[in-house]
Amino acid sequence: MTLVRFQNIMSNEIAKRAFISRPPEPPSSVLVGDPQKTVYIGTTKMFHVPFAWTYANLTNPHMAIVGITGSGKSYFIKTFLIRAYYVWGTSAVIIDWAAEYKPWVKQSGGTIVSLGRGDFINLLDLSGMKPLDRTKQIMNSLDLLTDISEFPEQKRLTEEAIEQSYTNKGFNVSEPPLPGIEVPTLKDVIALLEEKLQDGTYEYPAELENTIYRLRQFAREGEDYFARKSTIDLEKLAGSGLVDIDLSGLPDERFRALAALFILQTLKERMRFEGWSESKGLKTMVVLDEAWKVASDEKSDAIMIVREGRKYQFGLIVASQNPTDINEAIFSNVGTTFIMRIKFEKFINYIQGSLNFSDFIRSEITKFGVGQAAVEMAFQTSLRFPETFILERIQGEEPLYVYTIDLTDVLTRAELSANVVQRNYQFEKDELRNKLIDYNVSSDNIDSIMGKFDAQQRTMKVSELMSALEDAGMPTSEMVMFLKSMGIEDTMISRIMTYAGKNG
Repeated sequence: MTLVRFQNIMSNEIAKRAFISRPPEPPSSVLVGDPQKTVYIGTTKMFHVPFAWTYANLTNPHMAIVGITGSGKSYFIKTFLIRAYYVWGTSAVIIDWAAEYKPWVKQSGGTIVSLGRGDFINLLDLSGMKPLDRTKQIMNSLDLLTDISEFPEQKRLTEEAIEQSYTNKGFNVSEPPLPGIEVPTLKDVIALLEEKLQDGTYEYPAELENTIYRLRQFAREGEDYFARKSTIDLEKLAGSGLVDIDLSGLPDERFRALAALFILQTLKERMRFEGWSESKGLKTMVVLDEAWKVASDEKSDAIMIVREGRKYQFGLIVASQNPTDINEAIFSNVGTTFIMRIKFEKFINYIQGSLNFSDFIRSEITKFGVGQAAVEMAFQTSLRFPETFILERIQGEEPLYVYTIDLTDVLTRAELSANVVQRNYQFEKDELRNKLIDYNVSSDNIDSIMGKFDAQQRTMKVSELMSALEDAGMPTSEMVMFLKSMGIEDTMISRIMTYAGKNG
């Protein structure tokens, strides 16, 4: 005979007991869309529901993508841009810091612009703007990239000289430009300041000399990438399909950041000038990948595009392996965030603090393989389901080939049996190849290394990889930096190099 016991339980106690737990996924009615109006990304992890992205029900079309090297960020971006072009006819401008996308764009029949390798940008080009507005943009860029704000007199001298150079060419600085007038260059601005110095009547000659020196950094012979007549028309490129603006030929981060800021400023003005158009859903996507200086500062035009882009049908994709390089204003304003594998706890803390996802999502992120992601979407209206969910894997235009560096040959038996140390590191094929290019490995040697991976089911022991890199002529110091760039911890790198030395 079964004994039944009755209890008196208060309603608030019942509420604490989760008899049925709601799955951490939006319903299929939200995830699945019309294939002619959406971009297919992949399937969800829990119920394997196809996820097709659209900006239609989101606050905006902008995206933030974060994840360590090899997590599949560039693979996702390439997939998205190709499909967005097929679905909406969306053009793409990639501000390519390290020429990572250049081979793919070239293979896809897109346009390549190589700054520092034959292409130039005139920093004073107007692109339809009033000279006064362009002057303010130039000064804003100098504020971001130099310490000019700490020297008010130098800042005033620079601003006045830029405005005067426009006036000398026949522009009215407070009016839109008339066609047919040649714009000045940074060299014209410097010439005005030099004339002022030679005149000998200026009260603070040291300030004037320092102002000239500051601007000459961007106008020296051989490094005058922003002080000559432009070879490109950004207004036309913004609607020219797939465009890669390769910044890797510029000498340092300041030059690359200055180019990126100018491009963003020009695209933002084009966006405003064209205004809203009912005939096209998403005109242009601008990609910023690892552009930390441009994406981290509150005064950057990247944040301005995020805040205004939707009404002009412009989208921005900001990608980084370090989430703290992306300003919180971007995270709080983008319509979609893709979180791929993140390793360091401080980075996960930053992301979780910005997006406020659950500890369950947090634990999943640390275990992601290549191509897996958590997706956080900001919908236009408040909905009764989670806005963050897990994708099983990005499903791209081409198969996602995962290459594995196996560390088991440098681990102890105790570590292997206890499974307390990461045994391998995985990378998407193009990301691994591009890393080898970054470290000046020749194309023949890269083909040889990739061939060795392919012959072993795309897996290679780390000691074998070190031997292959040594055969390719990579110095020991660069091997260390290569391993560090792949996300391998310093203590493990030390062990790998010691093992390689003993068995070399």
